[in-house]
Amino acid sequence: MTASSGTVPGISAELREDLHTLYRRLHGAPELSMQEHATAGLIRARMDELGCETFVCGGTGVVAVLRNGEGPVVGFRADTDALPVAEDTGLDYASTARGVLPDGTEVPLMHACGHDAHITSAVGAATLLAGARDAWAGTVVFLFQPGEETAEGAVAMLQDGLWDRAPRPEIVYGQHVWPGRAGQVEITSGPAMAMADSWKVTVHGRGGHGSRPEDTIDPVVLAAHMVVRIQSIVSREIPAQQAAVITIASFHAGLKENIIPAVAEFTVNVRNLDAAVREQVLAALRRVIRGEAATSGAPEPRIEEIYTFPLLVNDPVETDSLRTALGAAIGAENVLDRPAQMGSEDFGHLPGAIGVPGVYWFFGGMPDEVVDGDAPVPTNHSPLFAPVLEPTLSTGVTAAVSAILSRVGTR
Repeated sequence: MTASSGTVPGISAELREDLHTLYRRLHGAPELSMQEHATAGLIRARMDELGCETFVCGGTGVVAVLRNGEGPVVGFRADTDALPVAEDTGLDYASTARGVLPDGTEVPLMHACGHDAHITSAVGAATLLAGARDAWAGTVVFLFQPGEETAEGAVAMLQDGLWDRAPRPEIVYGQHVWPGRAGQVEITSGPAMAMADSWKVTVHGRGGHGSRPEDTIDPVVLAAHMVVRIQSIVSREIPAQQAAVITIASFHAGLKENIIPAVAEFTVNVRNLDAAVREQVLAALRRVIRGEAATSGAPEPRIEEIYTFPLLVNDPVETDSLRTALGAAIGAENVLDRPAQMGSEDFGHLPGAIGVPGVYWFFGGMPDEVVDGDAPVPTNHSPLFAPVLEPTLSTGVTAAVSAILSRVGTR
């Protein structure tokens, strides 16, 4: 394969303002995972205007194929869903949207993870490539994926025949905005983001009056023992040289202070970077949950899987190549090595399904005064997460174009 040596013009003032408008529109109209209908419609309209072949995939995903003669096929993924978070940024384009969760709960919505920046960057990259067809040759498959936050979207697109309906790429790229310094990118070689498992655990007891606990099996006490005991799994069963995180972030039981309930529920989230460690942790969780129930004379708890994320692994050879391309585009001093993260992504399903390499990187979204200030920097999923428009979006567009051009052919 011969990489492209053509030149794609930089981002004009007109395109920059157009992308800012698109970003503000997306930011003000977030949609929940697998409900991104208006977002998909907007994306498809923009990509149709560029001459792409587009189709809906995975319910609310959009695939846009930009063909430009014979040459390599390259995939580029941008996720599209938002979160049930009440925005508190104070931006004049802040979201006031609301949505309904699958269980019927109405919630405020926000692009608190920056997926609006991902969409905008991908549209910007496609715009530059479509306007400079004499600079490259091949096919770019843009994957606007729904449902990343719930680990549903990539699987839904694959089950909907993604790689039977779209040209199969030789590599798939993806990127994510994060609270780093705007204008910089960070990339990891090898395991980059953790696999993750989330469970809902339903603990069954025997309810009764608060004055007669001896007649009950108190699921609150039982579940509390499980929660405390679970905290020792990583510290006492996993070698210190291996990474694992267990988080219990929700616990629900009872309706009144003098009624011992019959049921308690909690959720547990597990993250790690090694499949063997994952199995060890999950086995320990099952042992503790079932063992505590047996000790209390309670029925076996019900364990339901909420979701599972794959391990995200950046191909080392392709990562080195991309690091060189990004350095040429934005300056080597702005391309930083990033340690593996315990956050999770379903991006890996897309290249993994067809056995091709994938590379995924992060681009900063915070101005210098925020990064260098004394106050905590708002992170992804925070109601205060507000990437500065520039140079964030220009960096996202430039990084995407640079990655794609490093793999397509010449005219």
